[in-house]
Amino acid sequence: MNIWFKKETKLDKLKKRYRNLMRKSYEIALKDKEKSDYIHSKAEEVFEQIKSLRYQYADN
Repeated sequence: MNIWFKKETKLDKLKKRYRNLMRKSYEIALKDKEKSDYIHSKAEEVFEQIKSLRYQYADN
């Protein structure tokens, strides 16, 4: 019951965004390679943010 009201952390939001970008990149890859590469690079930037947040949470 507590899960319903749990606020989404910044890390959870970034993971969700990364997952969506990777899925979109995969789907577009068959039609437009350049656009797929661009979206994939954006996903990699989000992944770097995820890694840095994990290190911050580990320090606390």
